[in-house]
Amino acid sequence: MPRDDLFGGEAAGAQHRETPAAPPKASHQPLASRMRPRALDEFAGQSHILGTGQLLRRAIESDRIQSLIFFGPPGTGKTSLAQIIARRTAAKFERLSGVESNVADMRRVLAAAANRLQNTGQATILFIDEIHRFNKAQQDVLLPDVEGGTVKLIGATTHNPFFFVNSPLVSRSQIFELRPLAVEDLLRLLRNALADAARGLGAMKIQADEEALIHLATVSDGDARKALNALEIAALTTTPEADGAIHVTLEAAAQSIQKKAIVYDDEDAHYDTISAFIKAMRGGDPDAALYWLAKMIHAGEDPRFIARRIVICAAEDAGLADPMALVLANAALQTAEFVGWPEARIPLAEAVIYIAAAPKSNSAMAAIDAALDDVKSGRTLPVPEHLRDASYSGAKRLGHGQGYRYAHDSEGHFVAQDYLGAEKIYYEPTEQGAEKKIKERLEKWRAEFAKARPAKGRD
Repeated sequence: MPRDDLFGGEAAGAQHRETPAAPPKASHQPLASRMRPRALDEFAGQSHILGTGQLLRRAIESDRIQSLIFFGPPGTGKTSLAQIIARRTAAKFERLSGVESNVADMRRVLAAAANRLQNTGQATILFIDEIHRFNKAQQDVLLPDVEGGTVKLIGATTHNPFFFVNSPLVSRSQIFELRPLAVEDLLRLLRNALADAARGLGAMKIQADEEALIHLATVSDGDARKALNALEIAALTTTPEADGAIHVTLEAAAQSIQKKAIVYDDEDAHYDTISAFIKAMRGGDPDAALYWLAKMIHAGEDPRFIARRIVICAAEDAGLADPMALVLANAALQTAEFVGWPEARIPLAEAVIYIAAAPKSNSAMAAIDAALDDVKSGRTLPVPEHLRDASYSGAKRLGHGQGYRYAHDSEGHFVAQDYLGAEKIYYEPTEQGAEKKIKERLEKWRAEFAKARPAKGRD
């Protein structure tokens, strides 16, 4: 099928249904391409947007498509959805690629769409695959015609459009996120491919063990294309038995699918993973935190980046409830820089487990943020006279340092005197872990400070 016939309409689908296909080895298309769904009822997964009564399904079935952007991991059905829309719509369907097309291609399609709308009243739907590959200037070319209704845009991307597509286009489009397919959905696709003699592998005598199919569905990580193409490789490379039957075993399936690749090649996945990692440590779940750590390690993340986030979490979330968390996190950072992968996984895991299991308090962060807010927006407080530097000649003549009392000369190495010149409390200790003792001590000291503070210094 020529590339321009990707959206060939119902005729192409009807031809597949009427004429039994030759064994797949005679086809130039991979199994995943041949098995693309031709209608919504064949579509696997995405019930959150395509289930009965859902907005996108209603729009497709009634041919009331507005500008849309589909985003999600590879193999989740973005292009297949565009094909289904192409078959159902009365509008002219045009396709461009963010990889292959340029501004001249866009202007040609947009000019033709404007003429078509003016002369025949027929609308145009413009599908742009991998729209994130267009730069800002290229995306801006689309904006007037999308805004004016000359074309209805359908963009497909593996990247979060809020980061990789121009804000004006995003604001004029409905955003639909496609999720990785569940193992059950992938198993259904694999079984359909084995049974379909027209488009799938049904013309071949294939017996696939259930454990082999489960392995493919699991290791494919929600990617239908990867699962179907791995099944085809297993079928085509397995030596037939005496009766011509092809037996796809677990071993054959495992050899036919590449090492599981973590989707971690863009900023969205990168920051989503680190966000989950920190939130798991903060929330006290070492098992979840270790999983996200393992994902980052497997994806080849810089150990220093991981270690820095662990240090921040120790200070921000364990805080003074367990001061040793920061010490251990810093030790893990230094060790990770020194030894690198793979050994760095051990001190990092040790710090992660300790912080996740530690009592939590963010009082230190809250305290410094409150003080910063006062410094930025409140009245700047002068340093009280008795606290000012008195080490230089002439300081006494200015009254600097007079009345200051040295804490270590007092009982308990504590002296109640005014250290700020105003009544402010920023640090509110909790009763978590080691901070409970800090709270008890500070309550006594603050009572003494209140007595010692001059009335004029009170807010």
